[in-house]
Amino acid sequence: MTAVGTPTSAERTGRAAPVTAGRARRRLRAGLLLVGLAAGLVVVSVVAAGIGAYPIPAGQVTASVLDALGLPVAGPLPDQVARTVLWDVRFPRVVLAVTVGAALGVAGAMMQGIFGNPLAEPGVIGVSSGAAVGAIVVIFTGITVLGHWTIIASSFVFGLATTLFVYVFARSRGRTEVVTLLLTGIAVNAIAGAAIGLMTNFSQDAEIQTITFWQLGSVATATWSKVAAIVPCLVAGMVVIPLYARRLDLLSLGEGPARHLGVDVERMRLVLIIALALLTSAAVAFAGIVAFIGLVVPHIVRMVTGPGHRVLLPASALGGGLLLLAADLLARTAAAPAEIPLGVVTSALGGPFFFYLLYRTRAKQGGWS
Repeated sequence: MTAVGTPTSAERTGRAAPVTAGRARRRLRAGLLLVGLAAGLVVVSVVAAGIGAYPIPAGQVTASVLDALGLPVAGPLPDQVARTVLWDVRFPRVVLAVTVGAALGVAGAMMQGIFGNPLAEPGVIGVSSGAAVGAIVVIFTGITVLGHWTIIASSFVFGLATTLFVYVFARSRGRTEVVTLLLTGIAVNAIAGAAIGLMTNFSQDAEIQTITFWQLGSVATATWSKVAAIVPCLVAGMVVIPLYARRLDLLSLGEGPARHLGVDVERMRLVLIIALALLTSAAVAFAGIVAFIGLVVPHIVRMVTGPGHRVLLPASALGGGLLLLAADLLARTAAAPAEIPLGVVTSALGGPFFFYLLYRTRAKQGGWS
C-alpha cells in the first residue's frame, strides 16, 4: 500500500518522461548546432580562399587541400600561380581570421560567465583596448626582445591588468553591477584611446600606419609565422573549456550555491581571467581591435541551445571563427579593390545587436536601479 501523498512509481515515471525528452531535444539541438557551425566554417573557408583578385574555383581549392593532406583528388589541381596564391596569401589569412574569431568568441563567453553579466565582452569593457595599448607600446618603443612573442607578451600583461581592474572595480556586494561595468568600460576605452593618440602623435610615418592597423583591425598581413604564434595561445586558452564548463554552470546559480556545491569560485575566476586575457591579447596582437565578436556569438548560441557552458564554449569558438571569417570576406569584397577595415565591419554588425541587448536587459530587469 502506498502512503498518502507519496507519488507512485507510475507517477514518478510520468514526471520524469518530459524531463528526459526535453534533455534529449536540447542535446539534439546542441549536436546539430555544432555540426552546422563546423560545416558552415568549412564552406565559408573554401569560398573565402577562392575569392579575390585572382579567383580560384572552389573545386581547385578543395583539391589543393586534399592533395596537401595526401588524400585522393578527383578534380583538377590548381596551377602553380593559383597554388602560390592559396598557400602563401589566402590560407594564412583564412586560418588567422578563424583563430582570432574563435579566441574572441570563447573569451566573450567566459567573461559573461565570470561576471554573471550578458553585456560583458572584451571590446565593450575595454580589455581589447588595454591589450592594444600593450601592442602599440612595443611598436612605439621598437622593443623586440622576444621576437614575434614580444607583442603578445606586452598585450597579455596589459590585457590581464585591464581585466583584473575592471573585474575588481565593477564588483559591489558580491555581484557585478551592469551600470558600473559599462561605465568602467567607457573610462578604460577613453584612457586607452588617449594613450594610443599620444603615442601616435610622437610616432614616425611607418609607425603611424602600423598603429592605425591596430586601431581599425585587420588580418590582411597574415602569414604562417603569425598563425604559428597565435595557435598555441588559442590552444592554451581553450584547454580550460572541459575543466571549467560545468563549474561555470554552477556559478550561474550564484556564488553562494556554487560554493556550497564545492566550487572554489575565486580560484576559478582567476584561472579563467588569465585564460581570457591570453585569448584576447593574442587576438589583438595579430588582428588589432575587433569588437563585438565576443558579445554577439555567445548570445546567438544561447538562443539556440540554452546557457550550458559545455556547449556554449565550443560553439562560441566555432561561431566566432565563422563570423569573423565572413566579416573579413565582406571587408575585402564589398568595396573591391579597396578593403574595409575588419573592425569597422564587426562594429557595424555588432553595434545594433548591442542596442538590442541593452533594451532587452533593461526591460527584463525593470530598469538599472
